[in-house]
Amino acid sequence: MFRSLLALVPSERPAQPVVDGSIFLAMACRARIDALAIGYEPAHIPIGAAGIPATTLVFEEQRIHAIERAETAINVFETSARNSGLHYNCRTISAIPVEALAIASAAARLHDLTIALQPDFEGSTFDNDLSRELLFESGGPVLFMPYTFRGPFSPRRIGICWDGSRLASRALRDAMPLIEKAEALTVITIDDSGAIPDGVRPEQLVRHLALKDLTAELVRFPSARSEIQPTILSVAADRRLDLLVMGGYGHSRLQERLLGGVTRDMLHCMTVPTMMSH
Repeated sequence: MFRSLLALVPSERPAQPVVDGSIFLAMACRARIDALAIGYEPAHIPIGAAGIPATTLVFEEQRIHAIERAETAINVFETSARNSGLHYNCRTISAIPVEALAIASAAARLHDLTIALQPDFEGSTFDNDLSRELLFESGGPVLFMPYTFRGPFSPRRIGICWDGSRLASRALRDAMPLIEKAEALTVITIDDSGAIPDGVRPEQLVRHLALKDLTAELVRFPSARSEIQPTILSVAADRRLDLLVMGGYGHSRLQERLLGGVTRDMLHCMTVPTMMSH
């Protein structure tokens, strides 16, 4: 079971989905939470109306405002966690975006699971970039909470997105502490005999889970690219899934933006909490 969670509390977007998701999951797992909120400082030197670089005083004011935003966000977490009986720690920092990513990624590498907010692809805050990049930089699983989510979070019904790939296998192993405690499991897969290698067919995954005394229903859907993401969410709605588990595909934000992909589609239109591994 997960014993250490990192809650990446956004400072410029709604904090409550991450707060609710991390606290309820920690209570179920009896885990410790380290909550981190980052206030973002500008990465470039502001230029005044006369073309004169800003003074040190302006930089200090911006740093103070960044810290204030982080503290406001962490207070949302602490207000909810204070009476939960959980062991937790709160940390606030200010940093420019590139430093923020390095700090958050390093913190995530020493935790079993990181909880982050679903990115808003139309938004301009670095909170959106940070949660996306963390999937590729943290070295561990990330649980994305939809920005419409409100607790409690109890992953009793779990959907496993399976294509037989290394990333799907990684996600399966990373999520196993929750899968083993689930009341119902659904394996969601593409109905294309040539798409999944022999030896890791979805039927074999179902049998593999049965060896662990876990019963899973197998759901297939057509392999058309445009149907994958909406069909996964349709299955999730029909079976009232509490959690989706899937591999996180892509190597950079630029590649995801150019090529699209199920990962980006899911992050864009997420309706249930989704755990991804890369």
